[in-house]
Amino acid sequence: MELHQLITLTTGVTLLTCVLAVAGLHSYATGKAQRQALVDRLSATGQVPADGRPRHFRGIDRRLRRTKLGRKLELRLAATGLDVTPGEFFVYMLATVAGLWLIGQAALAPFFGPLAGLLGIGVAVQFLNWQRQKRIEKFINQLPEMARILANATQAGLALRTAIGMAAEEMEAPAGEELGKVSAQLAVGGSMDEALSELADRLPSRELVVLVTTLVLSNRAGGQVVSALRNLTETLEERKETRREVRTQLSQVNMTSYAVPVLGVGSLFLMNGVKDGALDRMTGSPFGQAAVIIAFALYAVGFVLIRRLSRIDV
Repeated sequence: MELHQLITLTTGVTLLTCVLAVAGLHSYATGKAQRQALVDRLSATGQVPADGRPRHFRGIDRRLRRTKLGRKLELRLAATGLDVTPGEFFVYMLATVAGLWLIGQAALAPFFGPLAGLLGIGVAVQFLNWQRQKRIEKFINQLPEMARILANATQAGLALRTAIGMAAEEMEAPAGEELGKVSAQLAVGGSMDEALSELADRLPSRELVVLVTTLVLSNRAGGQVVSALRNLTETLEERKETRREVRTQLSQVNMTSYAVPVLGVGSLFLMNGVKDGALDRMTGSPFGQAAVIIAFALYAVGFVLIRRLSRIDV
């Protein structure tokens, strides 16, 4: 009798395990299919990368996004167009700082290790600014074509929302990507004013502010969008040529601003190469350390002043 009960209990547990296994597999397959469908929809709207690249350092990324610094870094990375998460960029920056710290300490003197690490942070921030400015410049060059496409679409009787979606499909990056984000925001119920304002915040420029203001006012008041965009297209074309001429004229000055700090760092390697251990003895006293810090500060001030004096707002 006990053996019969044991067989019955074993059979029941086995059947229950099989049922739970089948239910688990069905739930897993359903969840995977739903996740893939969600990824496909977000990829179509440009909110996630279409290639599905695996992300690294997810734990660090989640913790970093909860902080104020992480949110600012996320906005800055979104403006650059780089396919990098805040966690990945933070880890790469720390690796760069550690590498420069070791190189400065080994190649020059132990005192230059922390300075090289701080230089790594400055290089990372400058790299983001450079990528952002590069993307803004490319976007500004696409503004005349964007205004022309919007004018043609609205002249054909299409609504402004539809015209923005059409321009997102026809134009290349970064204009196509940014207009895709605007179109996706409008598709989920966002207002035209908020979507265009966020676009102007991501890629700030005078030309884009003028275009956004024109579209917002025309959308609110129902004005002549076509004529306004036609006139704006001609103005943007003229500003594009002017910006190109100014950038060509100032190219030598910009190279000088970068050459000044490079010469300063190169002089340190030259000094240490002429007489081995000279930097160790120089930075061994507080006066020598203060002199090095003052020299680096002066080079930084010179770099900033040259960049400011050569900046011409068009």
